Amino acid sequence: MGKVTGFLEIERHDRNYEPVAERLKNFNEFVVPLSEKELRDQAARCMNCGVPYCHGTGSVAPGTPGCPVNNQIPDWNDLVYNGNWAEASRNLHSTNNFPEFTGRICPAPCEASCTLNIDDAPVTIKSIECAIVDRAWDNGLLGPEKAPSRTGKKIAVVGSGPAGLACAQQLARAGHEVHIYEKHAKAGGLLRYGIPDFKMEKHYIDRRVAQMEAEGVVFHYGKAVGGTSPGAIDPKQLVKDYDAIALTGGAEAPRDLPIPGRDLDGVHFAMDFLPQQNRRVGNESLNGTTEILAGGKDVVVIGGGDTGSDCIGTSLRQGATSVTQLEIMGEPPERENKALSWPYWPLKMRISSSQAEGAKREYAVLTQKFEGKDGKVTKLHCVHVDSKFQPIPGTEFEIKAELVLLAMGFVHPTHDGLLKSLNVDLDQRGNVRASTNDYQTSLPKVFTSGDMRRGQSLVVWAIREGRQCAASIDQFLMGSTTLPR
Repeated sequence: MGKVTGFLEIERHDRNYEPVAERLKNFNEFVVPLSEKELRDQAARCMNCGVPYCHGTGSVAPGTPGCPVNNQIPDWNDLVYNGNWAEASRNLHSTNNFPEFTGRICPAPCEASCTLNIDDAPVTIKSIECAIVDRAWDNGLLGPEKAPSRTGKKIAVVGSGPAGLACAQQLARAGHEVHIYEKHAKAGGLLRYGIPDFKMEKHYIDRRVAQMEAEGVVFHYGKAVGGTSPGAIDPKQLVKDYDAIALTGGAEAPRDLPIPGRDLDGVHFAMDFLPQQNRRVGNESLNGTTEILAGGKDVVVIGGGDTGSDCIGTSLRQGATSVTQLEIMGEPPERENKALSWPYWPLKMRISSSQAEGAKREYAVLTQKFEGKDGKVTKLHCVHVDSKFQPIPGTEFEIKAELVLLAMGFVHPTHDGLLKSLNVDLDQRGNVRASTNDYQTSLPKVFTSGDMRRGQSLVVWAIREGRQCAASIDQFLMGSTTLPR
């Protein structure tokens, strides 16, 4: 694939970022795209591996290396190298409904499993993927794909995150009547209300929604399914009204930190903070919620993952005085041991674009208590821990904080409302029980996929599961399916 000797002749070169001082002035994307020549040169580095782990072997077992949606990466690298961008787009979209999402926010396990990563110089797969789909949109290659005939079957998809969108688009293209029920004012789920605009601007979602509407998908906004909010829909009624239901909500129950002082003003979950800023950028109402702003404050983010990083970048753009990120895990090694880790996702030091903007990072830290004055948080009492997360005597310290953001992940989907009303079976982790064989829940004609089934995960896994869930629903309704898994 690509140029036979390309990996020997061409060095890895990836997209750059705008300077920190400039990108902190707004919430716009700040990645500088590669030129066409640079992209074709980078695609030429693909070395025609005998076993291309970048493809992904997720169909064998979760956690295996490479791309969860099984993108045919060597194939479209070769097409880009040869300048056949239209065919590259067709190939890319054959496995991934929304590559403009993954090309911006996926951590790229495909690059970790690239054979050239043995030498720390993988092919710039993520940048090439993003360029293929952006170019396809610019050239008018991604019009709606309307089904040639209708099946007469009606399907309700609950939740419009990446799993729900992928599931709905696949089912609509198979000829079914598809209705998406979304509790928020706009589609996208975590893509819209969790991921900051500086990582992915929301017009990319709007463009896909317009495509799906042209394909026949009907979106119902402000329609919570289950619960007691005004206008909430009875999920049991949906089961009666539709031939199949797909539950594709997220894992929205955050992991809490129940320590003294947790109830102080200024201690918030990350997902109470991040959606507010996304709504400001999108000119949406905050629905009367109390504003959480980092401007002029010393901010502490507890949690070292992507959500914590998003809190850092958002806080800095709001004008935080300082931002400190605490991670309970020990500091990872600068480089991984390739002989032990490759082609799997390695544990190693990573610096996100937000962390590079000015955050202080502390590792192996346990927060023991929040302290406050007049009901507002003022400092954290912390201690360093050993490899078993036990406090190390004599390492206690304090951190000044006027805003604390808890970004320690999510434990499972919320159970109140939809899930309790339907009384679907849950697994030991509190997720909706369903296998990847058919994605069927314990209830007849009710299916589930994405974070609601597997727990907190990557956008690319949500897209994969949404696509596979659609194939299972089509098989269930029609007795056979031509949708890919």
